[in-house]
Amino acid sequence: MPNLSVLVPAKDEQDTIAELVHQLHESLDPRFDWEVVFVDDGSTDKSWQVMSELAATDGRVRATRLRCNMGKAAALAVAIREARGEVLVTMDADLQDDPAEVPRLVARLDEGADLVSGHKKDRKDPLSKRLPSKFFNAMTGWVTGLRLRDHNCGLKAGRREVFTTIPIHGELHRYVPALAHAMGFSVGEEPVNHRAREHGRSKYGFERYLRGALDLLTVVALTRYGRRPGHLFGGLGALSGLLGTMILLYLTGVWVFTDASIGTRPLLTLGVLLEILAVQLVGLGLIAELVLARTLQSEEVERYVVDRTEPGPGR
Repeated sequence: MPNLSVLVPAKDEQDTIAELVHQLHESLDPRFDWEVVFVDDGSTDKSWQVMSELAATDGRVRATRLRCNMGKAAALAVAIREARGEVLVTMDADLQDDPAEVPRLVARLDEGADLVSGHKKDRKDPLSKRLPSKFFNAMTGWVTGLRLRDHNCGLKAGRREVFTTIPIHGELHRYVPALAHAMGFSVGEEPVNHRAREHGRSKYGFERYLRGALDLLTVVALTRYGRRPGHLFGGLGALSGLLGTMILLYLTGVWVFTDASIGTRPLLTLGVLLEILAVQLVGLGLIAELVLARTLQSEEVERYVVDRTEPGPGR
């Protein structure tokens, strides 16, 4: 069984796949017993044909094909399931990630880190991608508390348990370091070489950043309130109830101490709606807590255990 699995989700990268395998051989042979796991994420070119031919002639190459384009996170989740190594390395298929950097990332794991994320120190992307990325990294660091210079670098190395423990769906692949950090894993960062794209075209556009921003809310919910949803909904309900109460108290004062009518004021409707919303949110929080209490099993807590002491000689 290989001890190192390189996971490569790919879509329409027929021109780079064979060269990527060649560079992996140059970088990893003979220091590692490794494999590369490709996942064809609904390619419309000859990517699957190239992967199949490589797998037929190279014992280190394995490939899985998805029925349609499911997104990078889904493809990465399939690759994690298919991988056999205890150390997993993720990278893009476009050759912008340099396979020669993999041994340095793996060495950081030997020093005690659970996950090491690459940092593109001299990024070869256009300004239209670099500026939004800087904002994204700053916002992600501020929200999650994990200050990395490059949260979205595709080149990462981590222990298998990191990738099998954290949830990866939607666009959450870009938040793997933040999710690992929130679950208590040791996360490091290493500067890596970044290369300009020579084949194909970028799959990233403005809509990716929009979806990433929405998924950041999911990360907050998972990391801060995943085990106490009542605090999230209850807090929002308390805020809504406080605003509604203040509005209704103000209108009560107007009705008692003046001759002004309040029955037709939109402010009255807003106050009542805020109070109703508060009751609904608090109730939703209680229901979420009940569901969590019934579904939370002991093995869910077990994944946080990292070590145990053995009974002493007196027992």
